[in-house]
Amino acid sequence: MVSAVVFLADGSEEMELTIIVDVLRRAGIQVDVMGVQLDKDYAECSRGVKLMPDVLLEKQQGNWSAAYDAAIIPGGLKGSRTLGANSKVQQVLSSFYSQNKLVGFICAGTVVAKAAAIGQGRRATSYPAFKDELSTYYDYSDDRVVVDGNFVTSRSPGTTFLFALTLVSKLVGQEISSRLQKEMLTTAKL
Repeated sequence: MVSAVVFLADGSEEMELTIIVDVLRRAGIQVDVMGVQLDKDYAECSRGVKLMPDVLLEKQQGNWSAAYDAAIIPGGLKGSRTLGANSKVQQVLSSFYSQNKLVGFICAGTVVAKAAAIGQGRRATSYPAFKDELSTYYDYSDDRVVVDGNFVTSRSPGTTFLFALTLVSKLVGQEISSRLQKEMLTTAKL
């Protein structure tokens, strides 16, 4: 079974996280929400929504990341800062990227890719406020979703369905992504 880990920290963008997890699970992908540096048993997201992770990064031992085919970072400025500063998250992203596993970043999440020193020179996008910071490291694009090999980026809460459907297409195929697009009545065009 294809599997993905989606990272969660206090301040993560709840809409992006929940849409990504929901769409991937609808596609039959096993998804674990991985909490990072949480003081409680939940994360308080950017708009005050409280979300519980499935597992905690700090409790993972051994080569746990080998069980996943993709690693995904949602936006949210505070959450992205926490994830980008976490050496274990950086190691996982670097490992996935070098193994040609799928890595995905949306909104402020793209700054986490830069913090992990992955994808330099590749095409990428982010929330517009981070364009100046990222355009010196990436071939920056204003497209809603940018795919450059195993490196997938997107812009904002408003592009999350398109981003999630793109991840589905890369992980389990365009046919399943198209079926979900029709079932969910989304206007997102791949």
